[in-house]
Amino acid sequence: MGETTSLTKATTKSKSLRTTIPMGIVRQFNLSEGDKIEWEIRAEEGKLIIVVKPMKGKGRGS
Repeated sequence: MGETTSLTKATTKSKSLRTTIPMGIVRQFNLSEGDKIEWEIRAEEGKLIIVVKPMKGKGRGS
């Protein structure tokens, strides 16, 4: 099986949720604070498929 994370509120006033990226994924893609992640979401054969693509360095300074 894969990694399991929990969802928490992004802020007390927000309806958005947050989760933690497991350390194995952080290490595998050499992620750092400020990096962006692209989420591709689609339905296939009755399943929700989510592809997460790291976008190294594209979040810094924005």
